[in-house]
Amino acid sequence: MIDADDTLWENNVYFERAIAAFISYLNHREYSPAQVRQALNAQEHETTMAAGYGLSSFTRSLVAVFEKLSPEPVTEHNIERVRSFARSIAEQEIELLAGVADTLRELAGRHRLILMTKGDQAEQADKLARSGLAEHFSAVEIVREKDRATYREVIARHQLKPYTSWMIGNSIKSDINPALAAGMHAVFLFHKDTWVLEHAALDEAPAGQTLLELDSFSKLAGIF
Repeated sequence: MIDADDTLWENNVYFERAIAAFISYLNHREYSPAQVRQALNAQEHETTMAAGYGLSSFTRSLVAVFEKLSPEPVTEHNIERVRSFARSIAEQEIELLAGVADTLRELAGRHRLILMTKGDQAEQADKLARSGLAEHFSAVEIVREKDRATYREVIARHQLKPYTSWMIGNSIKSDINPALAAGMHAVFLFHKDTWVLEHAALDEAPAGQTLLELDSFSKLAGIF
């Protein structure tokens, strides 16, 4: 199983750019950029818990923080400008990470690959379609959350054997720790722009399971 955002293609870097533009537009005289970002992180955590992941939730978080922290009266013009920062993300072309296209093609010739991503169903399906990578996957799982129970459900649905199955991704919180907890092996692919809310301490692999740490998708071809 392979993650999508920031494993196969760039994703969070576009959110970071939108956040930087938002903080600049807010132009706060009382709070520092770091304090505004902290408020946004807290709001995003609250919003995603209630409404899931994706651009809609991100937009709601930006608007909510703007309404709370704006030093000036909030107008519909302001809100529309804030929403435009989120819309800019949807307009980005899919940028595959280095080595992904060739490596995925090679791996698909030797293994059964399943895309395992979380987020909005339509958004994630659209990214996959635009990426040109869909042909390499035998199945696609777009889930609301990646936790131990979800991994076990996917394992059962596709009749996988955990001890011969791997999860590959850049998020310790969503891709690695819960997959290990579900009995799978895992490959942690480091990405410098992984979303802060996906950061976590890396669990040790239980006895009989393997955890690998790589800094390049291309290196997978030499292992699998």
